[in-house]
Amino acid sequence: MPKKVGGQPKRMNILNLMASNNLLTLTRRLRLRLRRRPPVLRAFSTAPAASKTSPRPSPPPPDAMVYDRLAEAVKAKLRRLDNPDPRFLKHGSPVPALADHTRELAAPETRVTSLPNGLRVATESSLASKTATVGVWIDAGSRFETEQTNGTAHFLEHMIFKGTTKRTVRELEEEIENMGGHLNAYTSREQTTYYAKVTHKDVPQALDILADILQNSKFDQDRISRERDVILREMEEVEGQMEEVIFDHLHATAFQYTPLGRTILGPTQNIKTITKDHLQSYIQTHYTAPRMVVAASGAVKHEDIVEQVRILDDDIPLAQFAIAFEGASWTDPDSIALMVMQAMLGSWNKSAGGGKHMGYTT
Repeated sequence: MPKKVGGQPKRMNILNLMASNNLLTLTRRLRLRLRRRPPVLRAFSTAPAASKTSPRPSPPPPDAMVYDRLAEAVKAKLRRLDNPDPRFLKHGSPVPALADHTRELAAPETRVTSLPNGLRVATESSLASKTATVGVWIDAGSRFETEQTNGTAHFLEHMIFKGTTKRTVRELEEEIENMGGHLNAYTSREQTTYYAKVTHKDVPQALDILADILQNSKFDQDRISRERDVILREMEEVEGQMEEVIFDHLHATAFQYTPLGRTILGPTQNIKTITKDHLQSYIQTHYTAPRMVVAASGAVKHEDIVEQVRILDDDIPLAQFAIAFEGASWTDPDSIALMVMQAMLGSWNKSAGGGKHMGYTT
């Protein structure tokens, strides 16, 4: 018994010594951690001084539900967004806001004038430029043809440059070449376009040529027969281009029993039977003032273009025609988004390379 009683204080001293050593070790570790920890930067806010004095929201009580704690955490993050640290917002705010980018884009203003007969004139002036593009955009393409007249719009595009009552084919070609200009056209399912690229001083002359070919084309029978062979050869070339053929099949499937399902070039039988009367009838029916837009951009003045068009369009008859199909039309708000998406997707053809399994978009 005496040994047992006498040994108890000795054991207590050993335990106290071990506890002291552990406490000292923990203290040293804590000091080392504090020394290694980087200094805490106090965030400052650009909010007014009144907000600094507002009381901080109290944390949820310990007995709050888990969902309440999550809700408070989300609210705290939202409050930090309302008063963010400006050091991390060099270029703006994380909250979306409407902004005017007109000054950055520096895009010229589009001006539109409607004439009494329904013809519209649209211009974008950039007087610092030395060149200009003027053209006539017509709301008439292959979708406005019947099964018997399919191919007339494209045939007319070829014949429109084959001489007028004022200019022969050679005179027309020489006039464009002497200006150093470029005269061209294209036909789609939705529209037909004739345009010219010239220097700023030749804009009036280019408009006169466009008005002449649209109003005074002769359509000589010899020229029609010659151009018929050209179009037939073009059809043979197109049939060998898989990227063209596959989209014709796509339209034929998606727009069955409608004009949009037909091809732009038309069937061979129609090309062999199109006559001067077909071409003139198509112009009189579809090339009307309300369905035409004279557009110009570059080194042009809106008032000058409007004044010259007033003089040149006196012989264009007044008529109105409307047709609608289900889908995103040109006037649909989604049409612009679809065109932007098309530009973003881009295009590819087999001559660009990239592998035999690459696709084609248009």
